[in-house]
Amino acid sequence: MAVQNSAKKTKKSAASGNSFINFFIDLKAETKRITWASKEKVKKATATVLIFCLIYIVIVGLLDVGFKNLFSVIFK
Repeated sequence: MAVQNSAKKTKKSAASGNSFINFFIDLKAETKRITWASKEKVKKATATVLIFCLIYIVIVGLLDVGFKNLFSVIFK
């Protein structure tokens, strides 16, 4: 059984100036629909990301120093 799509899409040429202008009009309309996070939530999320980045940096740094020392002992 074939499903028919009743909504027909109109095709606009990419070269027309109206499609370029309509893109920015649609972009403005979409940005108005965005629900932004509160300032407090953004601060919490930023702090969380920074803490995890610092933990990751410390772990990778310790592994780097450990493997460097291990290789220097092995290839002495």
